[in-house]
Amino acid sequence: MSNFAFLTAEFYDIAASASRAEGHIQGDPRAACFHARFTLEAVVHWLYRFEPSLRLPYDNSLGALLHEPSFQNLLPQAVFQKARVIQKMGNQAVHSARPVRELDALLVVKELHHICYWLVRTYAPDALPTDVTWQDDRVPKSMNTAEVVPRKELEALAHKLAEQHHVVWKQQQERDALDAELQALRAQLAEIRAKSEAVPDTHDYSESETRHYLIDVDLRRAGWPLEQARDREYKVSSMPNHQGVGYVDYVLWGEDGKPLALVEAKKTTVDPAAGKQQAKLYADCSAAIHGQRPVIFTTNGYEIWLWDDVFYPPRRVAGFYQQDELARLVLRRTQRQALDVAVVKDSIAGRYYQKRAISSIFVQLTQARRKALLVMATGTGKTRTAIALVDALQRAGWVKRVLFLADRVSLVKQTVNAFKTHLPESSPVNLVTEKETEGRVYVCTYPTMMGLIDQNNSGVARFGVGHFDLVIIDEAHRSVYQKYGAIFRYFDSLLVGLTATPREEVDKNTYDLFELEPGVPTDAYELETAVADGFLVPPRVQQVELKFPREGIDYSALSEEEKAQWESLDWGDELNEQGLPERVNAAAINNWLFNQDTVDKVLQHLMKHGHKVEGCDRLAKTIIFARNHEHAQFIEARFNHHYPHHAWHFARVIDNYAKYAQSLIDDFSLKDKAPHIAISVDMLDTGIDVPEVANLVFFKPVYSKIKFWQMIGRGTRLCPGLFAPDEDKQDFRVFDFCFNFDFFHEHPQGIETSSSAPLSTRLFRARVQLLGHLQPSSELDPDARLSHALIAGLYSEVAAMNRENFIVRMHLAAVERFQQRAAWNTLSDADRATLQREIAGLPSMLETDDIESRLFDLTVLQMQLALAEADASTFERHRQRVVEIAMLLEEKAAIPAVQAQLAYLAAMQETAFWEGIHLAELEEMRLRLRVLVPFLEKKTRKIVYTNFKDEVLAIRDSVFIAMPKMTGTQYEKKVKEYLRNHLDHLVIHRLRSNQPLTETDLQGLEQTLTEIGEEDGQTLLDGLLARSGAPSLTWFVRSLVGMDRTAAQSAFARFLSDRSFTPQQIRFIEMVIDQLTARGVMTASALYEPPFSNLHAGGPDALFDGKEKVIEDIFNTLNLVDSSLSSRTA
Repeated sequence: MSNFAFLTAEFYDIAASASRAEGHIQGDPRAACFHARFTLEAVVHWLYRFEPSLRLPYDNSLGALLHEPSFQNLLPQAVFQKARVIQKMGNQAVHSARPVRELDALLVVKELHHICYWLVRTYAPDALPTDVTWQDDRVPKSMNTAEVVPRKELEALAHKLAEQHHVVWKQQQERDALDAELQALRAQLAEIRAKSEAVPDTHDYSESETRHYLIDVDLRRAGWPLEQARDREYKVSSMPNHQGVGYVDYVLWGEDGKPLALVEAKKTTVDPAAGKQQAKLYADCSAAIHGQRPVIFTTNGYEIWLWDDVFYPPRRVAGFYQQDELARLVLRRTQRQALDVAVVKDSIAGRYYQKRAISSIFVQLTQARRKALLVMATGTGKTRTAIALVDALQRAGWVKRVLFLADRVSLVKQTVNAFKTHLPESSPVNLVTEKETEGRVYVCTYPTMMGLIDQNNSGVARFGVGHFDLVIIDEAHRSVYQKYGAIFRYFDSLLVGLTATPREEVDKNTYDLFELEPGVPTDAYELETAVADGFLVPPRVQQVELKFPREGIDYSALSEEEKAQWESLDWGDELNEQGLPERVNAAAINNWLFNQDTVDKVLQHLMKHGHKVEGCDRLAKTIIFARNHEHAQFIEARFNHHYPHHAWHFARVIDNYAKYAQSLIDDFSLKDKAPHIAISVDMLDTGIDVPEVANLVFFKPVYSKIKFWQMIGRGTRLCPGLFAPDEDKQDFRVFDFCFNFDFFHEHPQGIETSSSAPLSTRLFRARVQLLGHLQPSSELDPDARLSHALIAGLYSEVAAMNRENFIVRMHLAAVERFQQRAAWNTLSDADRATLQREIAGLPSMLETDDIESRLFDLTVLQMQLALAEADASTFERHRQRVVEIAMLLEEKAAIPAVQAQLAYLAAMQETAFWEGIHLAELEEMRLRLRVLVPFLEKKTRKIVYTNFKDEVLAIRDSVFIAMPKMTGTQYEKKVKEYLRNHLDHLVIHRLRSNQPLTETDLQGLEQTLTEIGEEDGQTLLDGLLARSGAPSLTWFVRSLVGMDRTAAQSAFARFLSDRSFTPQQIRFIEMVIDQLTARGVMTASALYEPPFSNLHAGGPDALFDGKEKVIEDIFNTLNLVDSSLSSRTA
């Protein structure tokens, strides 16, 4: 008798399909998994047909049906997890060539048995036998091997059945919609389900087996077949327990028969770290038996932690290592050599600062710190430094495979060529164009790698979490981290970041990523030092003030002929409605109004004053930074108008509109090949390495200091023999026509655009934030309709997150928790923090609508939040924007959908509409208008071409923005280090001993600290004292070095010897001495704060009640201790 005989007549088709799966377990396990998945699909379709609470998702694929929120809400968590197992194994059986074991098939069909039990118990409980326990002896014996279905046939059959099901499903839905009898049956089944759920379910769903099987799936994704008995529950001896034995959950074996790793599995509700000590003891036992210490993994099915306790503390990883990755990890223990900068090849990176940078990284790695950040000015050889680092680490046995990530295809190509030139034995691979090629160094763009991570070969990930031993990030900064940080979290590797951004401009989040103190990279070599050393050339800056870019164009100031031209121009529909403009602001020049004479004067100045080559017969390589594509085209056209003999080759636009932009960049990079002028729109601002560039033209305003430095860096590279065989490049010209240098003199930090999160992330976070206001307050949402709507939307988004996506897998515990509808009923502060921090921004398969509608959603959400938080100014700002949208929509009355809302749109423009408005009314407004806003056209400004006479107002040579040789952070670090290492210095010793200082002492101390800052020492010292808030130099120094304990005890000796003091009072005095010893300084107010207040809540007044003179003496003693520090104020 089949194990599925309990399925009643109404489930006949399901029973037949389940029995087929059972019948293939012995003989054709792959087909068994296929039929189990097919049966699961039948169960799911039955539920969607007969269960009235279910809503059909956007797609009728099994994955979409399983993860529809209402479906997940229907199934108990244990049953849902079994459906996941069947879906995963069914997919692997059909699409992966990896053999399917009989054990796998047995487990999958048993999981199906549990699901079928739940189905009958829920919808036909009266027909359920008393004993439906699975019996292995009921499984049919081995079938004839001739009946085994080849995998390819199964794959074709699956495709065919999917197409048939799609047609049948659609037809069935159409019939069911008109079937009154079915509607009655659904209501009846709903009543039966309610009664069934009211009775406790005592069935054993074997949740631990399911959890272990999900771990099995993760291990198989890493290529571990788990086919031998020794792979699970492996017995080890010498455990410190009564029996002296233990059983390792999983052992991952090497090809030599020795264990590479062990896995300790804990319950899903248990922190994986709880198994750390037990796993360590297992590793001890295994090492004693096999002579090789295994790597330790601990997991609860969600989080995976790796502990290579020979070298590193435990760390969280995104998955299990593959066999070759683990083998490298174990082999490295004995084969890696001490890191010595002496092995760095001078032929790759021979400059002192390059070796210093590599040495600094070596120090980090030797101290078991796995991350490093290098700040190196553009042109100082970041890539060559990275290549030398890779070479040294590979030869020392620290790394084998390296991933180098860049943000543009051109930089990938450039980096691959550099590796081929300087380290050809590394077999560099361009993963953008050679996705299947093997090598030791892989170079790739961030987006390409995001796609490659999810690729697999026969169910095994192509790039396992341990595939790369070192990942190098080119131009490591905030935007890269925010967009592609998942790559760095996925690969468990050493991590090195490279950036040309000055250290003080590097974002705090970037320093956090590399686990560094803000402002203190692993090593830095910046522009001014490089110029002083002669490794870069300085810019020679000339600011050219043109009238129109500075002041705009005023109609009244034009000549009569120019006024006539002004009046004949097509200014566009919007301006024509308002009449001719009286003036055009400066911001419009080179943005949408292009004036011939303005561009001509720029080109004339460049051709006259720019660096020349070939005996001054030809302009040297030049980059013109244009404002937009139209501006770039206009510049190119004007150049060709004046220099037609160059046949349109000399100056070319290079931007994202160019069809073969890379070939243009390649030509520009060649010394003697045209183009010689590259007119760039955001494409050559960074990354282009052309030493021959000797002229930069800023024909656009730049507000980001980081970007400005990157653009300046295009000209800093050395170029021997540029002007003649014996005449090297000594500097490069910078012509600024847009007042950028003036701007950065006035705004040294520039204006950085906020790295805004994606729209979907902002919407998710705003909804969670609003829900946080609504759930605890019935006044804001009396009928809870808005709360329910918010929960439904958020829940749907989380439910549609694909758990197989590598980014989602890294947050699976949080995702699975919030894929349960009940988790949303009452969110705690911690829940909302998890949703905002972990869940927001994860990829979801939920379909999104027009971006205009979603932007409007965000606007209304911000209004709702402002209303909930009583933020009137924010509410008013968004209200005005919404009223403007209503006015614009009124003009679209010809559209029926808008016509239906005309009265509502008119009402929105009245003040009364907004008086006393509530959250629910704002939500109604959002729902009414969000479907209409896509009808609003995106306005495009009419391009206007003019030929008015411009004027050069001034030409000024400008001093390049000075960069300090030493930053405040560096100086502070050096001062602290000096003070720690010179406690025996006479003046510092006197400060610690509370001895008076002479004027000579003070002058000597100040001079010593000033000298640390070299020529900027006084400025740096003043800034340090100002930032610290220290009232004097001596106060600041003693706050760092502390006070000698003997001196502190001497100051308070009379209190310690007072026999009238209670033990608590004596302890109070001792704590004052402790504080002075540790911190050197102390204010009287501190006596009323912890830890002093811990002795008595009433503070010292209550503790010394009746001894007011004692309190006064304590205060006077503290003042006396501090009085010696009050001289020479900061």
